[in-house]
Amino acid sequence: MNRTFSSLGIYNYRLWFAGAIVSNIGTWMQRIAQDWVVLTDLTDDSGFAVGITTALQFLPFLLIGPWTGVVADRVDHRKLLLVTQSAGAALGVGLGVIVLTGNAQLWQVYAFALGLGVVTAFDNPARMAFVSDLVPQSGLPNAIALNSASFNAARLIGPGLAGLLIAWVGSGWVFVLNGLTFLATIIALLLMRGSELEHQRRAPRQPGQVLEGVRYVRSRPDIVAILVVVGVVGAFGLNFQMTSAMMARVAFDRGPEDYGILGSILAIGSLGGALLAARRKRPTLKLVVLAAFGFGVSNALLAVMPTYWAFAIAGIPVGFAALTMITAANTTVQLTTDQSMRGRVMALYMMIFIGTTPIGSPIVGWIGEAYGPRWAIGIGAIAALAVSAAVGLWAARHWNVVLEFQARRPFVRLGRGAPREIEPIQDVETTNA
Repeated sequence: MNRTFSSLGIYNYRLWFAGAIVSNIGTWMQRIAQDWVVLTDLTDDSGFAVGITTALQFLPFLLIGPWTGVVADRVDHRKLLLVTQSAGAALGVGLGVIVLTGNAQLWQVYAFALGLGVVTAFDNPARMAFVSDLVPQSGLPNAIALNSASFNAARLIGPGLAGLLIAWVGSGWVFVLNGLTFLATIIALLLMRGSELEHQRRAPRQPGQVLEGVRYVRSRPDIVAILVVVGVVGAFGLNFQMTSAMMARVAFDRGPEDYGILGSILAIGSLGGALLAARRKRPTLKLVVLAAFGFGVSNALLAVMPTYWAFAIAGIPVGFAALTMITAANTTVQLTTDQSMRGRVMALYMMIFIGTTPIGSPIVGWIGEAYGPRWAIGIGAIAALAVSAAVGLWAARHWNVVLEFQARRPFVRLGRGAPREIEPIQDVETTNA
């Protein structure tokens, strides 16, 4: 099989991939419908209210992220995912029923966003660690990249479909359909062959495991640098649903169908970045930094696009750069982390990456409401450029790495020379060396 899709040769991973596509379509549909309901039905185009909704959905990552990682390291990943997927289905259907009955209030949407955030905080570390249960260590980069491809292939369909369904049947049915799509992942998990799952070391039950994970990350400057980049970009730059809703509604005076199209077009670039990542054998910190810089440049151009369709097309390189950064960061952290620590490290990764959203989203929403949606996008561009430059300079100082800006391609070059190369970790002894 082509190297890009090599993980699909594994039966259990094929099931996971197929179920994930269906479930991810529902996830994107819910994101679009949730923001649109808050923006148009429950408020008078309040970007701040949309920011609060987003913040509540991701707040649990910041509050309980380290403990959810401990749970992921201790328990069977498949069983935990069955629980979280079932809870997600119940929340999706429940919100849909409230909206369909015409009784939805803003505080209720806030409450469901927070509830879904709690479920997702337990789901994501287990989901990330579960990939290593499905494929051998050598296939992990490909499997992680295909997961991203699945998520963004669904993004091509979900936002546009959500926009059409909102216009045709209303947001309530979108929430109900999202709840039902969780069944695809649940069925896939139930059909997997347990004998073909990769054996993973489980962390024993003992006190101090959260602090152990924190100390492990602190001892790894490469992981700390990645966390700084994805934390800043995640907080101020990766607010596409909110900023696209404001641009469609306020800047271009468009309806829900056109808002959904923006998300689908953005996913073209994201899917391209994911498929390219699937061919990459070993991502590095260098790629994370360069992708973050590219995201800052492309996001700055996106903010000044004068028309709806120019804005839509300019979203393609934004999606490409964002997905390249996310996939490179995710894969690098997973490949270089010991198996028994992976759940805790990935929980801390998600805590920084997604948990900073409750800080950034209300700020970005307020900026969009006070100064216009273009500035809401622009602040993300400024943040990405600043953090990528700062980490590049830090690497140059501490690892003897050279950051060069050139007049021709490649415009930015992060030279080699770090005394420590990032290699896949095989055992605890190597990790602590």
